Amino acid sequence: MTGSDALRTAADTMRAVREKCVWSQQITHRDLVPYLIEESHEVIDAVESGSRADLREELGDLLWQVLFHAAIAAQNPEDPFDIDDVAERLTEKMIRRHPHVFGDEVATTPDEVLVHWNAAKAAEKRERRSVLDGVPAGMPSLARAQKVLGRAASVGTGDDVALAAHDAAEVGAAPESEEELGELLLMLTATARANGWDAERALRERLRVLEDEVRAAEGR
Repeated sequence: MTGSDALRTAADTMRAVREKCVWSQQITHRDLVPYLIEESHEVIDAVESGSRADLREELGDLLWQVLFHAAIAAQNPEDPFDIDDVAERLTEKMIRRHPHVFGDEVATTPDEVLVHWNAAKAAEKRERRSVLDGVPAGMPSLARAQKVLGRAASVGTGDDVALAAHDAAEVGAAPESEEELGELLLMLTATARANGWDAERALRERLRVLEDEVRAAEGR
């Protein structure tokens, strides 16, 4: 069976499950969110510490979630779309964002690729009023912090955070590898626990201050 045939069979299988399984018939997009999060983390576990067989299986489980959402969307009476619509829009977007592959632009380094990608993305998202638009609120705090810091740098804010990191490096307090970073994060988490602090909340609240600074800078 070819790849396209296998994907079509998977989509048809999902459609049949949605139509004939009494449990699946009742599931909504919102109901699926916990499963989507769980399956995403299982893919991450397979990438970082699993086998090739684990990764193949977990990618399939994640694909099932995509097919499930598309099958639910296809039954929406007001704005239906199916997995073919999803795939078509994805293909169009990826072709736009790779003009060095499908067009006449040239990119010989990863940095040049990112220039084309970001330019295409900016053109697609003209309605966005802030560089923070599109950063998912549901991201884990550490991942969200890293994303927001990158966006903040593009508008010249977050300098106090960068300065603190630079000062820590000057005195030898900053980690010099991901392993050392992990040790430091674990130590900070232990410090939070010992003091009865909520480490996630502490980072979220500091992140809100940075986000306010970014939006204020954009409004200048």
